[in-house]
Amino acid sequence: MSKNKKKWPKIIALTLLVVVILGGVAGWLIYDYASVGYSGEKCRLFVDASNGEKALCDSLKKTLGEEYGGRVYEVWSKIAEPERLKSGSYVIEPGEEAWRFARRIKNRQQDPINITFNNLRNVEQLAARLDEQLLVDSLALHAAIDSILREQGVDKANYVAHFFPNTYEVYWTESAENIVSRITGHYTQFWNEERLAKAKNLNLSPEEVSTLASIVEEETNKRDERPKVARLYLNRLNIGMKLQADPTVKYAVGDFTLRRILNKHLEVNSPYNTYKHQGLPPGPIRMPESATLDAVLNAPQHKYIYMCAKEDFSGYHNFAVDFATHQANARKYQAALNRRGIRK
Repeated sequence: MSKNKKKWPKIIALTLLVVVILGGVAGWLIYDYASVGYSGEKCRLFVDASNGEKALCDSLKKTLGEEYGGRVYEVWSKIAEPERLKSGSYVIEPGEEAWRFARRIKNRQQDPINITFNNLRNVEQLAARLDEQLLVDSLALHAAIDSILREQGVDKANYVAHFFPNTYEVYWTESAENIVSRITGHYTQFWNEERLAKAKNLNLSPEEVSTLASIVEEETNKRDERPKVARLYLNRLNIGMKLQADPTVKYAVGDFTLRRILNKHLEVNSPYNTYKHQGLPPGPIRMPESATLDAVLNAPQHKYIYMCAKEDFSGYHNFAVDFATHQANARKYQAALNRRGIRK
């Protein structure tokens, strides 16, 4: 055998050894690059796929820092197909390795978010508030609200009754239909047999309870006073007396900043003007909390049919059984308004 033939096995073995060493070094470098842990504070990354992969890169670097965010993007670009980028929302905590986070984005392993809404008066405001917190836009949300509730036979005036102000856990990318169904599902859960029976004893439907609760919330922001106010209005309904609730006039006028209700306001021709029309208005004047619905359902018995804001502006009210006492309370409050120069 020639010397050259004897050298080939050695050359091949040496070459393979070099390849293995270089491969090992390359693998170690790649691992070292991809396994770096996140060193910032816990935060959330939002990925809107409609903006493309460049936007993902920019968002990663802006949210997680140039170095770590850049590594996550580089790993993601190697393991994912850019055209299949999906929108999502992800929480990252200190220590998470770049390759793990990149894989989560690739596989769309999202973390849920909490959406919150309160102090809203109509579905337009609700859709706008949710638009601020979700990927879906307000037009789609509004359309879903109308579609789902109309299919359930809900009158538009009562749409707001089906949304309880609260905090809900959802995914940032959920469809408008899923979001609306998720939230309105709490309305169905709330109205169990016990509460339905209590509403029936009050001669009210669940939506009428919501309407009364919305008036109560507008009358007082003192939670401990709401059951008392609720019973006052129930007393008026039971004796056939007009509710004459100032908040319904503000709703009819379209101005909840009014401090004084004047005669011109009382003349507004609207089914929500309870100074003109008997009984409850067509629907809630705001989205009442579930706790206020319970305040109506469990309102303690008393004989008050009049109330007036206290002259000390504490937010509480003076209550009266007869009109003469009510007039005296009203004069004290009007005098307090005059002293403060409040004209409207």
